Amino acid sequence: MARAGSSSGGRKGGASLWPWLGWALVIFLLDQLTKTLILGYYRLGDATPVTSFFNIVRAHNTGAAFSLLADAGGWQRWLFTAIGLAAAAFIIWQLRQHPGQKLFAFSLASILGGAIGNVVDRLQHGYVVDFLDFHWSFLAGVFHRGHFPAFNIADAAITVGAACLILDELLRVKKAA
Repeated sequence: MARAGSSSGGRKGGASLWPWLGWALVIFLLDQLTKTLILGYYRLGDATPVTSFFNIVRAHNTGAAFSLLADAGGWQRWLFTAIGLAAAAFIIWQLRQHPGQKLFAFSLASILGGAIGNVVDRLQHGYVVDFLDFHWSFLAGVFHRGHFPAFNIADAAITVGAACLILDELLRVKKAA
């Protein structure tokens, strides 16, 4: 992930790593707080309809995104934990190298906060606590009963971070052209 040219500069202006680690911490804390509330007030499978297309539900995911490898027998817990920790180490290294590249650093810090949130779940519970459940009738042919797989704040932060990372790269390539 060489960052020779970027959409927002390198270490210019003495940019610091700390605001990005602070953002990752905010995501992590919000993620853990919401999961603690779900674990405290919901039993596995309990759901509260909020709108016609959204529920709060308690779900456990022993796999990765979209429950990939959820039924693999337990070894996946350690694989996904190791991947999360390796990703966190790589992200911190990248943030140290490029703290002044605002969109890039925001993206990585968002992914970092989410990754650590899910790693803590895997270590603490053996699964990731999910609770945001969106459903639409047009999804019935794609997902079980039209429900998008339940997710959490960490997953949302990782998704936003990944989308912003793609945007940052597109802007960097456009600027270089």
